[in-house]
Amino acid sequence: MTPKDHRTYQMRVIGHLDDRWSTWFGEFTIARCSDGTCTLTGPVTDQAQLHGVLARLRDIGTTLVSLSTIDSDDEGGDGTSANWSA
Repeated sequence: MTPKDHRTYQMRVIGHLDDRWSTWFGEFTIARCSDGTCTLTGPVTDQAQLHGVLARLRDIGTTLVSLSTIDSDDEGGDGTSANWSA
């Protein structure tokens, strides 16, 4: 996958995910935040893959707090950002 083939997404969920979930979420980086939430950040190639990641979050019973795209000119994006928050 080249930088132009994806967008980088960041999802924030309530609670902290254990390290065992790292493999299940593939290229996503899991970071635990001090406010009791957790962020998953990684590349998504298309809507089908995004829905798959969201389905996995649903399947393990997490609550999605926000969803953002994180693209910059040096990542091959258009320098824009889109956000959704609960």
